[in-house]
Amino acid sequence: MTDVKITPKSVDGTEEHGAEKSRQEKASTVEVAPPPDVIEPSQNLTPEEAEQARKRYLLRRFWISARCYWGSSGDKLAWPCSIGLLMMICMNVGFQYGINRWNRGIFDAIERHDAGTVYYLSAVFVPLVLGSVALVTAQVYVRMMIQRRWRSWLTKAVITRWLANGRYYQLNLIGGDHKNPEARISEDLRIATEAPVDFIAGVIAAFLSASTFIVVLWTIGGALTLPLAGSTITIPGFLVVTAVLYAVITSTVIAVIGRHFVQVSEVKNQVEAELRYTLTRVRENGESIALLGGEDEERSDLDRTFSNVLRQWALLARQHMRTTFVSHGSMLIAPVVPLLLCAPKFLAGGMTLGEVMQAASAFAIVQTAFGWLVDNYPRLADWNACARRVASLMMSLDGLERAEQSDVLGRIRHGKTKGNAILNLNDLSVSLDDGTAVVKETQVEIAPGERVLVAGESGSGKSTLVRAIAGLWPWGHGSVDFHGDRRLFMLPQRPYIPSGTLRRAVAYPRAADSWTLEEIKAALAKVGLDYLSEKIEEEAPWDQILSGGEKQRLAFARLLLHTPDIIVLDEATSALDEKSQDRMMEMVIDELPAATIISVAHRAELEAFHSRKITLERREGGAKLVSDIDLVPRKGRRNLILRVLDNRR
Repeated sequence: MTDVKITPKSVDGTEEHGAEKSRQEKASTVEVAPPPDVIEPSQNLTPEEAEQARKRYLLRRFWISARCYWGSSGDKLAWPCSIGLLMMICMNVGFQYGINRWNRGIFDAIERHDAGTVYYLSAVFVPLVLGSVALVTAQVYVRMMIQRRWRSWLTKAVITRWLANGRYYQLNLIGGDHKNPEARISEDLRIATEAPVDFIAGVIAAFLSASTFIVVLWTIGGALTLPLAGSTITIPGFLVVTAVLYAVITSTVIAVIGRHFVQVSEVKNQVEAELRYTLTRVRENGESIALLGGEDEERSDLDRTFSNVLRQWALLARQHMRTTFVSHGSMLIAPVVPLLLCAPKFLAGGMTLGEVMQAASAFAIVQTAFGWLVDNYPRLADWNACARRVASLMMSLDGLERAEQSDVLGRIRHGKTKGNAILNLNDLSVSLDDGTAVVKETQVEIAPGERVLVAGESGSGKSTLVRAIAGLWPWGHGSVDFHGDRRLFMLPQRPYIPSGTLRRAVAYPRAADSWTLEEIKAALAKVGLDYLSEKIEEEAPWDQILSGGEKQRLAFARLLLHTPDIIVLDEATSALDEKSQDRMMEMVIDELPAATIISVAHRAELEAFHSRKITLERREGGAKLVSDIDLVPRKGRRNLILRVLDNRR
């Protein structure tokens, strides 16, 4: 088995040097931009201004990472696809212009009763349509390819940072706007990468279309002369002036009535995520809820959460109704306006029928281009909300990353032991992320093969100390040193059961085929789960099927397969009865006699399976190590902690 990293990061198992190095190298190639410095809002700002400044910073934080997709460490197809998409947009505008010219020609031919030209233009229409359809289809393919690859790249970047150094666990220990990270990574990040590609492609297409067909409108329409109070007034480029005024009016109305769209969308996304989280918790804790008969209370909580969702959807529906009223009205009126404006010149013989129809077509295209904001404002608001939620998670990860590189709060160091000791805790203090001490000044040396029981009342910091040893708790002072070529395996109170087959659950965190069926069946038999051997290849929700005691037995089966040098048991037998607990401990000692065991437990019966007992006592300013006694006689010098305690007395 491959040697593990001295500073283990997994809760349920070991990590290999090569795998960790590969992950670090992958992370470094995914995103090269360092986390930006946090910009604190000025104290002179009002709460509303400070909130706006925070939202602007969140969008900036999102783009710092997202734009790296087009950087040296990004996707090699990012620029070719982007340039190809731009070229297809330009070509499609050319086809639009060709169809616009075709409209003029066909209606002029109809007005002249020129059958030959009508037949000719009818034949020309086919390749124009086929070319435009082919371009639009290819444009959709390339655009969605960019969206798919950008989402893939950024998702991998965020997940890599989220999983690195146990940050996915540490996020639960710190404050910040990073609730429901799974929803931010899956749903919010999807919208945050899909929408910008659509927006940029839409803006470019709108700009090119507006620029092209404004020239058409100016050329065809010319000037309009109107009688006014006994004189005349001439409006040069009257169709262009009308198109611009029409677009300004509709866009202004949309901006005014939809000014709360971003805020409403952001809150809606948050309450949707909270509903998903609540439903997931009910599913994951279904057994406990059912045994306690908590359905009514859970239903009340779900009703309350869902009511928030419906309330936000109602507010969003009102915003959609207002914008739809304007956009749909604009869509109905826009085609009629150019016909009414051109009618006087046509009736006076100043315009042909073909020019009128060309002007109407060009006016509609210009209005579509100018009305891009009108049509996409709701989606733009939704993107703002999603990008900020992703950026909030990024900022929390930034904070953890800075803490790993800074000594402001203090970091627990990890290194290698000197001599024969397998584990040293050197003046180890464990604290919260705000600096509050949990465990203070712990000095322990553990020799190979020792079995150490960590005891103390609830809340004295035993589990926190164990997590610091396992490398999951980063804050504090002092160091945790392991023997360089030893492997650690941790069994928590609630073992993790992954989805899939029972074989995968037993082999976790290694691959399911790391051991033969016979080896896995033998491990199950040793922990008293031989009755599950026939179902070892069966896929089922084992996390829901297995009882708490069966899950803990399965965790011991994993232990036998991985054969680690250091075993950390954090209340790993709490769901077992006394006889089953004794059998598990005896089995571990018999099967892994050379392993060093560190146990956290409240049961006094476990003392019989350990050679030492360390007691933590909760005190003001952090728990202290108050005793370190031998449970069985040992030869040789006494442990370092005993000498330290004697000197302090």
